[in-house]
Amino acid sequence: MEIQKAIIAFGALAQETRLKAFRLLMEFGTDGAPAGVLSDRLDVPHNTLSFHLSHMSRSGLIIARREGRSIIYTVNFKAFQDLLRFMIEDCCSTDVANIRDSKSRNCTLIELLNLSKCGEE
Repeated sequence: MEIQKAIIAFGALAQETRLKAFRLLMEFGTDGAPAGVLSDRLDVPHNTLSFHLSHMSRSGLIIARREGRSIIYTVNFKAFQDLLRFMIEDCCSTDVANIRDSKSRNCTLIELLNLSKCGEE
């Protein structure tokens, strides 16, 4: 991932309502959720949430698709994985973090050293 794309993605998450909406969308998984459900669950006015969802959609972190009269929002898991990979591969020492793909489990594994315990006896 290019650094400018990472900055845009982090900027999209650097606001309380957007971060809460993104976390909620993660819970909905690949099924996603309509804006009305997200608005109700987050107790945010529809027009306010629409603004924030549009912002995250432009960043590439979420995807909007039409189903009938509803717009369903889902996390763009590939973009989120790329952002995590960027942070781990480009910003961390391999002594601190490792990321690898597991073909047998069809997932990406992230291993983090528990630095909070370093130096403790």
